[in-house]
Order: sequence, then C-alpha cells, then structure tokens
Amino acid sequence: MMKRLVVGLLLGVGVASLGGWLLHRLLHTPGPPLSQPVRIYIPERSTLRTTAEILVSAHLLTNPRLFLVWARLTKQDRKIQEGEYLFTAALSPVDILRLLSKGATLRYAVTVVEGMTFQQIVHVLVEKGLGAADQFWCLSRDPQFLAAWGLPPLGLEGYLYPATYQFSRRATPEVILGQMIARFYAALSPALYRQMAASGFSVHQIITLASLIEKETAVAAERTLVSAVFHNRLRQQMPLQCDSTVIYGVPEFDGNLTRQHLTTPSPYNTYLLRGLPPGPIASPSRESIVAALNPASSAYLYFVAKGDGTHEFSVDLAAHNRAVRRFQKRQS
Repeated sequence: MMKRLVVGLLLGVGVASLGGWLLHRLLHTPGPPLSQPVRIYIPERSTLRTTAEILVSAHLLTNPRLFLVWARLTKQDRKIQEGEYLFTAALSPVDILRLLSKGATLRYAVTVVEGMTFQQIVHVLVEKGLGAADQFWCLSRDPQFLAAWGLPPLGLEGYLYPATYQFSRRATPEVILGQMIARFYAALSPALYRQMAASGFSVHQIITLASLIEKETAVAAERTLVSAVFHNRLRQQMPLQCDSTVIYGVPEFDGNLTRQHLTTPSPYNTYLLRGLPPGPIASPSRESIVAALNPASSAYLYFVAKGDGTHEFSVDLAAHNRAVRRFQKRQS
C-alpha cells in the first residue's frame, strides 16, 4: 500500500513537473517568424481579450487563451498601455506582454532645425502623424498654455528649441510642444539669464534678435558680426532693414522678395519700421542667442550676401553700395 502511495506521489510530481515545463516552454517560445516588421495599434481602454485578438490577427500570437490566463495570473492585464507598437521579430507571449506593459510604443524622430519657423515645425509634426495642424496652431494662441510656460501672448515662435525629439503617436500636442519649450529653457543657463538682465533688453527681445541673426547667417563665424550690425542700427535708431523679417510678414511667400514687399506695411517690415519686430521669426540656436548678447566690437552698419553663404560688411552706405554692385554683378 505504502509502495503504491509513493509511486502515485512520484507520478503526480512528474506530471506536475512536466506540465510546468510545458507551460514554461509555451510561454517563452516565440511565435512564427515574421516575414516583415509588423505594426499594431492598441486603442485606448482596450480589453485584454481585444488586445489578444489584435495580436492574433497580426500573426504575433498563436495561443490567445494561454496569453489571457497568464496576463491575469500575473496581473499584467491591468498594465497594458495603448499606443502603436512595432514588432521586428517574433516574440514569446511573455515578451509580448512585457512589451505592452512597459508601453514601449513606436516613436517618431522629429528634428527641429535652427531657423525653422513654427509653421515649418507644425508641417513636420503633421507629416509624422503626430497631430492635426489646427491643434498645434490653437495651442500657439492659447493664453493659458502660453502663460503656463511663462511665454508672451504673441505665440510660440522662437521658443521651440532646435533639437531632435522622439514622440509616440499617443503624445498629445500639449506634451509635444511642451517638451520643445522645456528644451528651450534648459538651453538657457543662469549665466545667459544674467546677461539678458544686464543687457537692457527683455528675454523676448533677445530671442527676437537671435532669430534674426539665425535667419541671416549661414556661417557660424559671422553671427557676432551680424549681431553687431543690428545692435549698431538699434543704437542709432536706424531701421534694421532685415529681409528675413519682411519675408516672415508676407503670407504665402513664393521665394521672390520684391520691391513691393519692401514697401508694403507690416509689423515685420523692418524697412519701414524702426526697432525690433514684434517677436521672433524662427527658432534660434543657442549660439545665435549668445551672439545676440555678445555682438562683435565693430562699427559695421551694413552687410550684403556674397553668394557663397558669407557676407561683405560695411561701415557706411557708400561702401555698402559698392559692395552691392560688385556682388550683384558677380552673381548675374
């Protein structure tokens, strides 16, 4: 009798061990190989069963019942996060569940280049499928959103820092723009803030000036020289005569700056108005912000493009006109 009992116990342990081994193997064995990367989307508030059905339909899961049972036993069914996921290789049920619980959703790289306008940034975001244009434009005019970030009521132009960002499609426009603004503030060191306070200009004016420098400068070494021209003109109450500001104020600019553009009134027409325009015209780099605060020691009042990305700088109008004729003739 005792012998039978021992044999029965051993058999039971063996069966249990075998069952445990089989369960472990099923849970940790990847599904069928993928012929190409598979992209799925788990909608917000999806049930565990709906999630399993999505995985089965995408041929990522072959045993949905086991997936359901294991997710509930481990209480990971409550941790699955909505969003877009990319699978480049077959995964086991355990690994799939871990991925969904971590919310390791697909992320899209968005690069804000120095000198990009808000309109251009919105275009990139929309192209990446990260939101609708009107959502971003509405936020740029939302007094509460702007005030929450300590920004002037004019909008977000100039305050979205040039950098490469990674966003998932579940990121809201508030989160996306907020990260760019936060990066802007992070780029301004306490030393820069002290310089701004001592400069006689407001932060908004410095960022505006930096955006002009960014748009007018293709060569880094010229940033402080362009800054000097603008500072000297402001000091002498001369119009800045900055083409980039005029272009910014032209709706649907076609790339051809005309005399009519230069004589058409606009808050951004610095040929007609003295002083800085109302606000930034693009996202300046940190280097342009530093240049706005540290102009070169120079008496330059004019500059003209040479056609190779650099400029010819002049201290008086006669020298400037000669340079204009020389470089216009060279480019014709």
